[in-house]
Amino acid sequence: MEPVKEFAVRCLTVLARWLCPGADDDHAAMARRLGMLPEGEVDHDEYVDLFQARWFGAESAPIDRCAEADHAAIARCAEADRAAAGDSLHAFTLRLSKRLADGVGRSGNLVFSPLSVYVALSLWASGARERTLAELLGVLGAPSLDVLIGHVCTLAEQALADRPQTGDSRVSFACGVWHDITAPLCPAYRDVATQWYKAVNFHQQPEEARERINAWVAALTNDLIPSMIGRDAPSSLTDLMLVNAMYLKGKWNKPFDEERHLFHRLDRTAVDAPFMRGFGMHRIACHNGFKVLQLRYKQQGRPLPAQLQPAPIYSMCVFLPDARDGLRWLAGQIACDPGFFRKHLPRSDVEVDDFRLPTFKVSFGMTMNDILRDMGLKEAFEPGKADDGAGVRRRLALQQVIHRSVIEVNAEGTEAADATVMVKCSTTGALPSPRRVDFVANHPFAFFVIEEVCGAILYAGHVVDPTIK
Repeated sequence: MEPVKEFAVRCLTVLARWLCPGADDDHAAMARRLGMLPEGEVDHDEYVDLFQARWFGAESAPIDRCAEADHAAIARCAEADRAAAGDSLHAFTLRLSKRLADGVGRSGNLVFSPLSVYVALSLWASGARERTLAELLGVLGAPSLDVLIGHVCTLAEQALADRPQTGDSRVSFACGVWHDITAPLCPAYRDVATQWYKAVNFHQQPEEARERINAWVAALTNDLIPSMIGRDAPSSLTDLMLVNAMYLKGKWNKPFDEERHLFHRLDRTAVDAPFMRGFGMHRIACHNGFKVLQLRYKQQGRPLPAQLQPAPIYSMCVFLPDARDGLRWLAGQIACDPGFFRKHLPRSDVEVDDFRLPTFKVSFGMTMNDILRDMGLKEAFEPGKADDGAGVRRRLALQQVIHRSVIEVNAEGTEAADATVMVKCSTTGALPSPRRVDFVANHPFAFFVIEEVCGAILYAGHVVDPTIK
């Protein structure tokens, strides 16, 4: 398959491969399922025309049909797509994290998955119309549904796509749609939104449906989230539930030793906690008022020379304020500028004299209705006003958005999981790098687990007390 065609097909069909683990790996067949390709044979020129009209508009400049494709140009285009998708997710992450942090207050730890929530809302947007679609695009920061789908495809292909597990990192993601047997899905929504859907009896047997969904989430998250939804959801009014789940497990390139030290909390008390200790070279950047540490996980493997998609690189970034009570100030700095996060990541390794980072396990869950309303998703929750095209016989309004995340960081590595449920019912530059630095995270800090190539933020949160489980 020609490089241009291969790249285009992968962009158009990644959702099918990603949403349906183990599905038929024939790219063209999956593209046809998504309505991106007609039935039958399509020659190269005709395919490029379809690709151009679908993603760039009919009036865009013609795509070069040279037999010898410009691999460098394709790579630059792919890199630009990844950067745009990452920027969109970053902006959404910052707005969401500020509201979640305000809700937690000064005494609670926080973890959530921006990518999981972003994908769940995006998949719902694929079936939304008119004002409901406009609200979703506004919250997600996308000018159009096509652009949004392109962003999700890019993020999924780089950060979430299944790859041979040749290293010690593992990322698994899946999405499922459960609908009541009396509320079948529209074929168009079913094909675009997901390749994994199941009819259940929400109206008459909500408890049985709840147990099935919880078992599905538990299996995907390695039992880190054994019970996603409580007895209040689903109910006899539920028509549809969109559930996605993500699981990450990564080992550090080199395990750390453990020692116990004091951790200073925001109330000026201290607790005894286990810390990871290490020496040698680490990726650290020193800025005015804070430092940033970037710890990489063992990579999953490298792409073959013929592949256009680079291997994923996962890492955990710790933003540590210099002041013991500086977390709120630093969080404000991160939130005020979508480019702040990228601009302040470390660029090189430095020699570290004293390295201390607490081990921690954080679990967090909440119903996000009020937060999403505050971000602009208002009409979508109103029966009779919401305009969702997922159902065949009736409009569906958003009833609940439930999100749960768990992350555990220790001397060996990181294990994390999250799940998001959507229930519907009827109606600045671094300072000059010193020769040697200390990185002692013995007071509250913010953390992010990212995929470096596209910039996707898989998990985000903060730790104010590592002894709280």
